[in-house]
Amino acid sequence: MKFIVTSTALLKQLQMLSGVLNSSNTLPILDNYLFDIKNKELTLSASDLETAMTTRMAIEAKEEGVIAIPAKLLLDILKGLPEQPLTFSIDNKTLGIEISSDYGKYKLTGFNGDEFPKVPVMENTKSLVLQTDALSRAINKTFFATGNDDMRPVMGGVFFEINEDNLRLVATDSHKLVRYGRNDSGGEAASFIVPKKPLNLMRGSLGSLKTEVKIEYTHNNAKFTFDNVMLMCRLIDGKYPNYEAVIPVENPFKLTIDRLDLLNSIKRVSIFANKTTHQVRLKMGGSELHISAEDLDFANEAQERLTCTYTGDDMEIAFNSRFVQELLTNLDSENIYIEMRAPNRAGIIRPVENNDAAEDILMLVMPVMLNS
Repeated sequence: MKFIVTSTALLKQLQMLSGVLNSSNTLPILDNYLFDIKNKELTLSASDLETAMTTRMAIEAKEEGVIAIPAKLLLDILKGLPEQPLTFSIDNKTLGIEISSDYGKYKLTGFNGDEFPKVPVMENTKSLVLQTDALSRAINKTFFATGNDDMRPVMGGVFFEINEDNLRLVATDSHKLVRYGRNDSGGEAASFIVPKKPLNLMRGSLGSLKTEVKIEYTHNNAKFTFDNVMLMCRLIDGKYPNYEAVIPVENPFKLTIDRLDLLNSIKRVSIFANKTTHQVRLKMGGSELHISAEDLDFANEAQERLTCTYTGDDMEIAFNSRFVQELLTNLDSENIYIEMRAPNRAGIIRPVENNDAAEDILMLVMPVMLNS
C-alpha cells in the first residue's frame, strides 16, 4: 500500500487529534493513529475508549487499506520537516512503514489496524444543528467554571439542556456557576453532561470555522460533526444538580459598573488579601463602591474606591477574589450588572451590553463570610 500526502497538511490533522491521546493507555493500540484509506481519501482516527475523534483529507493513492502508526514517532518526524510531499510505503504483510521525503527515508513498524477500537454505532439518536461560532462561544463561556472534584464527577463536565426553542449550557464547581443560553437553537427535549476532554478538543478544533456543527446524542454518547471532523464521546453518567435552586430570583440591590475597572481594581486589592480565603469586600452606597482586602497575619491591607451606579440600601458583601476575576475575565461587555439579595446569598453577574440578541449569559458567585 502506498500513498502521498503533504507533510504540513498531515501534521495539522494529526495535531488536532493529538489531544485525544493519553500518556498511558491500557491498550497499546491506543498509542497509535489509525490510517484508513478509501477512494483517495485518508481518514485519521485517535481514541482513548472514552473519546474518539476522526478527520478526513484528500491524498494521492491507488490502493485502499488500513494501518495503525505510532503517534509520538510520527508527530516528532513531521514537526521536523518543512512543507513537502511525503510518500508512505507500507508492507501489508510485515506492517513495515517507509516514509520518503526530500531529505531521506524513515522506517518504522505499524500495527494491525483491525485491532483499533471501532467507533460505537449510535441508534435512535436525537439531534440539533448549531453554527460553529455559536457552539465555540458557548463552550468558552462555560468550560472554565467546571469542577475538578473526583467525588462529584457530574460537576466535572458541562450540562447541556435542550428544549424545543432554546439551548442552555451550565457549568459549576459549587463556588461559581455559569448559565449560557441561546434562543436561536433547540431540539427535542433532552439533557446530558459532556466531559471536559472532548469539549477542550472542540475548543481547539472549531477555531474560526464558519460552518454548522451537528450534535447527535443518546443516553450514553454524544457525537459532534463539523467540517471534516467527527468527535464522539461517552457522556458522564449521573444527575446534574438543580442549578436553578441556587440562583436568587429577587435581587433588589443592583450595581452597574465598568467591567475592566472592577476587574483591575480587584486584581490590585487582592494582592493584599488573606492567602487562604482570598477575600475581598465590596461595600456599596450611593454612587461609590469601596473595595478592600486585608491579611491580619501580616498586617497587609488595601482599599480602593470606584464610581458606580447603585440602587438599594447600603450593603457590604465579600467574595473570593479568584472566582470574581475568572467570571469578569470571561465576560466581554464594557459594563456589567451585579445583582444581590443579601450578604449571605449569591451574587449574580450579567453583561449590560450584548451584541448577540440570541444570547443570554448569567454568572453566579457564592459569597464568603465577612471578617469581623
